[in-house]
Amino acid sequence: MTQTLKFASRVFHRVRCPELGASLGSRGSDSAPRVLADLPGPSTPGFLAELFCKGGLSRLHELQVRGAARFGPVWLASFGTVRTVYLAAPTLVEQLLRQEGPRPERCSFSPWAEHRRRRQRACGLLTAEGEEWQRLRSLLAPLLLRPQAAARYAGTLHGVVRDLVRRLRRQRGLGAGPPALVRDVAGEFYKFGLEGIAAVLLGSRLGCLEAEVPPDTEAFIRAVGSVFVSTLLTMAMPSWLRRVVPGPWDRLCRDWDQMFAFAQQHVEQREAEVALRSQPGKSEEDAGPGAHLTYFLLRKELPAASILGNVTELLLAGVDTVSNTLSWALYELSRHPEIQTALHAEISAALGPGSSTQPSATALSQLPLLKAVVKEVLRLYPVVPGNSRVPDKDICVGEYIIPKNTLVTLCHYATSRDPAQFPEPNSFRPARWLGEGPAPHPFASLPFGFGKRSCMGRRLAELELQMALAQILIHFEVQPEPGSAPVRPMTRTVLVPERSINLQFVDR
Repeated sequence: MTQTLKFASRVFHRVRCPELGASLGSRGSDSAPRVLADLPGPSTPGFLAELFCKGGLSRLHELQVRGAARFGPVWLASFGTVRTVYLAAPTLVEQLLRQEGPRPERCSFSPWAEHRRRRQRACGLLTAEGEEWQRLRSLLAPLLLRPQAAARYAGTLHGVVRDLVRRLRRQRGLGAGPPALVRDVAGEFYKFGLEGIAAVLLGSRLGCLEAEVPPDTEAFIRAVGSVFVSTLLTMAMPSWLRRVVPGPWDRLCRDWDQMFAFAQQHVEQREAEVALRSQPGKSEEDAGPGAHLTYFLLRKELPAASILGNVTELLLAGVDTVSNTLSWALYELSRHPEIQTALHAEISAALGPGSSTQPSATALSQLPLLKAVVKEVLRLYPVVPGNSRVPDKDICVGEYIIPKNTLVTLCHYATSRDPAQFPEPNSFRPARWLGEGPAPHPFASLPFGFGKRSCMGRRLAELELQMALAQILIHFEVQPEPGSAPVRPMTRTVLVPERSINLQFVDR
């Protein structure tokens, strides 16, 4: 955990909790709420042993499942002076999220924010808090969250998806194995993710999908992968330990410095181009369908430092979400050929004649099996396996009062693999989203979050995933690597494959 929090006194107000009857483990509306001291949970030595002595940092998502099985849907763990309440039931997650104020606070990536302070860099949407966060959110939401706003970038992304298909063809058969085998598909999709988000943010192509990737682009991709590892390590270390073990902190700063330098070069180029063609009185819509997000931010007269901070952080956020989800989707489809066949038929019917045709964003969003496949992949492999909140007032969750300034972790990985919500929870079954069986609780799977803190890039990520899956499956039958063992997920701040996923892309 990243920061020392102020906690309320152990003597809490005896207030009544609303709707206790609907919560798990409720004792009835006549019972007085309980306090944090009443919560079950591991001992501090046991918790630390799980984190550091049993590979726990890479298995944080599994610790959620074990914690729920051992202690129930809500428990307490301590790490130094920080106490964390864990919620692993959708009803409790919903109760907490519906009590949020106008500016929800989460456990911030304080090492990232500290880097901004030390380097005198402006925070972007990922690191800003309070009024600054609200201002940035209000500014960016119309440009990204509305479905028609994301659809504006479909033409730009079509060219990126076309180049991805070409690169997959080139990468087949490089190294040992069958001639159609592509090794480490997540690495290829990292390049696709960066090329796609850069095209949207900057209106420029970086060359990630060319035969020879530019060195500065390769360095940026490496920094994205590295920063999540160093973030996990620095968040688990008290600040004083950095003086003794400076490696993770130094590495995190180098990674962010590299990403900022890369983004700054491209933002300055776009700024010069916009200044040349800007005309007073021209509206946003006049920019045309190919306009990039930086163009709109520059027209809002946002300070240059703030534009750079947001573009850098959005470049980071746009790479992992798409690359990991696309990797897992094709991994599961390769192991379930009957689902892949049905999905190929659905996409082919939508495409019509001509394999190079790209259906519109609206048409893709109306393909039920394609949407169900994406939802099922995000249920099994949520990019962010756990989220957090720090309530700004005392709140009631289940039968407990959680005082303000308490760190609360929402165990999304555990709730999305809860057998009470999802029969055969570890199985890939897209049909569960098509009316097969009872509907799960709406808060059981929240891959993009909820409310004001929901993922700003959700619409764009869904569009990229749908477009990429459609074109890949039109051109290739995706098959597993012969004799390959199952691949498990691991936590690296975000959820990633624990080893390379190698797949065969056989021409149709």
